[in-house]
Formats: sequence, structure tokens, C-alpha cells
Amino acid sequence: MTKDDLIQAHMRIAPYIHKTPVLSSSAINKQSGASIFFKCENFQKMGAFKMRGATNAILQLSDHAQERGVVTHSSGNMAQAVSLGAKQLGITAYIVMPSNAPAVKKAAVREYGGIITECFPSMEAREAAVEKIIADTGASFIHPSDDLNVILGQGTAAMELIEEHPDLDYILVPVGGGGLLAGTALAAHHLSDKTQVIGGEPMEADDAYRSLEAGKIMYNETADTIADGLRTHLGHINFPIIQQHVHSIIRVSEAEIISAMRLIWERMKIIIEPSCAVPLAAVLKERSRFVDQQLGIIISGGNVDLTNLPFNNLTK
Repeated sequence: MTKDDLIQAHMRIAPYIHKTPVLSSSAINKQSGASIFFKCENFQKMGAFKMRGATNAILQLSDHAQERGVVTHSSGNMAQAVSLGAKQLGITAYIVMPSNAPAVKKAAVREYGGIITECFPSMEAREAAVEKIIADTGASFIHPSDDLNVILGQGTAAMELIEEHPDLDYILVPVGGGGLLAGTALAAHHLSDKTQVIGGEPMEADDAYRSLEAGKIMYNETADTIADGLRTHLGHINFPIIQQHVHSIIRVSEAEIISAMRLIWERMKIIIEPSCAVPLAAVLKERSRFVDQQLGIIISGGNVDLTNLPFNNLTK
């Protein structure tokens, strides 16, 4: 993937996305000891960065393929992104969602016109449901994270961040399926001579950390984390990119995720979902590593279930 591929992806999706703001917080800077610039994809259309990758992938389909519709599986944000991206282009979207996906995300998918098929919360069940929809409809599969067009689209968030703040020492992003991490790594590689990329991951779903350690894709037997967007695993397309261009992955506890999420809500007055708090939790956990550094953090989304906030359950 070249620099021109990223530029072309950004030009392609520009009419369909928001160029999201970059915010900072003096209180969080003081607590972390670093200068942090938050790329606020919670203000993106449908509330998450995945609008970028979904739109780019759909736009790359032929007219004939678009007529048959698209299908994806997702616990929430990619489901919404594909639904809204398809709606903007007049395309049918079939969405496979695990039964334990947040209700607020299911409601949004329906609002965007996505046709939901619920399944047992396992990757095997998701994939089986997708295969049946493809067989029945001829829809084109848009993988939530392991698709080059999706990866390039996701990378445009970091591309915008680097253009606005070219002197970043690090960009930190949450890692679940690996699409955002791979896209961010490509953007940093092609657009900066100094910026390194670090992933943040829950201890309870640390397959990416273990994958880098092992040199092969590892899987989670369980993924009991509040960061519902990070319960999936890396793919065979994005993993080599991550191996080549990602500096490291920092794991954080559930309490650290909740504490960082609360800090952003309280200090920045913005709504983020638990997955987005993971990179800040990583910075605060390894504070000495980042003191006096210029950091970018991609706030990946804001589609949180307001009826099920975790703050009151935080152990003091």
C-alpha cells in the first residue's frame, strides 16, 4: 500500500464523511505529562471511525456488485458504518450482529436501514450467517477490519491527524480486529519520518499482543472486556502490516479502561465508548515512557449505551 493509495482513498470518501476535530485537554496533559492531541472520530458520521473504511470499501465495488448489496458482521460500529454508507449510496446492507451486541448499536443499524440477522456471539456463528446471506442474496462481503480498502479508509483518520500535527512522536489507537491499527501504521509510515504507532488492548482480549509476541495470529478463548468493540481478532491481511509497522502494544486492565473513560468524559466533556479509552489508559499506565512526548490518540467512537455506564462500578 502506497502513499498515493491513502491519498486516493481520502479523496474518494471525502464527500461522505466528516473531517473530525482534534481536541486537547490541559488537565489530561498535566496528568499524563505529555501533550496529547485527540482525533475525535466520535464526531464522525454514525459516531465512529469505521465510516471511513466502510465507505471506501463500498465505493470500490462495481456497479453490479453494489446492486446486489453488501453484508458484514459486527458487534456495532462497523454494522452502523456499513448501514449508513450503503444508505448514502442507495445500496442494501445486510448486517450480522451477535446477540450480545449493545442495544443502542442495534437500534442505530435499524435506523440507518440495515437488515439485521442476529447470531450466537462467536466468530464461527457470525461467519456462518454471513455465508448464508451471500448464498441467498449475492451480496458482497465487507470485512470489518481485514480488507485492504477498509484498512486504507481507516488510515485516513491518522492521515488527517498527522497533516494537522506533523511532529507527533507517537499515535496510539485501540486494537480489536486490527483495521484501524494497520491503517494508522500505514499513514504514519508514509506521511511521517518520526511518528511511531502503538496499539492499546484490554488484558481480557489480548490476542494482538500475543500475536506480535508469537509471530502468528493468536485467538482469545474468552473476551470478557467492557471494550465491546475490541472483542475480535486480527486478520491475515492486516497482521503483516501490524508486524512491519507497529512499534508495540500495551495491555490495560478493565479498571484502567473505566478510569480513563471517566477522565475523558469529565475533563473533555465528550462522550466516548469504552474501546476509545484504552489508548489513554495505556499512556497513563506507562506514563514515564511518554513524558514530554507529543502524542496523538484516535478517539475511535462514541456509540455508548447510556443506560449501562460503567462509572458507578469502578472500584476506588
